[in-house]
Amino acid sequence: MLSFTRHAKDKSDRITVEPAALIVAGWTGRDEAALRPHIEELAAIGVTRPSSVPVFYRNAVSNIVQTERLEVLGPDTSGEVEPVIVALGDGLWVGLGSDHTDRKAETSGIALSKQLCGKVLGSELWRFEEIADHWDDIVIRAFATIGGERVLYQEGALAAMRHPHDLIARHGTALAPNTVMFCGTLGAKGGIRPAARFEMELEDPILKRRMAHAYDIVDLPVIT
Repeated sequence: MLSFTRHAKDKSDRITVEPAALIVAGWTGRDEAALRPHIEELAAIGVTRPSSVPVFYRNAVSNIVQTERLEVLGPDTSGEVEPVIVALGDGLWVGLGSDHTDRKAETSGIALSKQLCGKVLGSELWRFEEIADHWDDIVIRAFATIGGERVLYQEGALAAMRHPHDLIARHGTALAPNTVMFCGTLGAKGGIRPAARFEMELEDPILKRRMAHAYDIVDLPVIT
């Protein structure tokens, strides 16, 4: 069960949700031509090319966690800050999540690598219809603690990524109630790398509000 505080312009409330489906969208950049070199770069090191752009991975709903401490197997994982669409009975809501991924397993299969780690989800939601018309202005940001130093890991406007209306249309079906869709991410500054702590936020400069969540990463030993 997931618990959220929902913020609308006129009120806030608390809601508990039992997720029914988890979709993780990948390769969601609006400039498809700009994605191609990165796809080929990853293919050169053994990461399979996506079957489509964007691509939609199904993950087990049990992967969704609302936690401040994420346990992972081994040292080869990292977070990715993403806007998240949560479909509820009264419409679409926007949250904040991290598509934490096993980078070593990525060379065996992206779908596998995504299934191996928990998908961390914050506890706040904004009503989507209140931000749909200024989606491109919203800023997404992440900080990572690497080698004891807190660094800016990701930052940019959502204008660089496909609008949720576009993503849902490309997915091919409307999102049924209690579906959670991670909507993609931006490139990491300095490259993808593991961290001891991951902090993420969404900032809405139009409605003057911000949501945030952070979690520590605990590497479990790999026993052979």
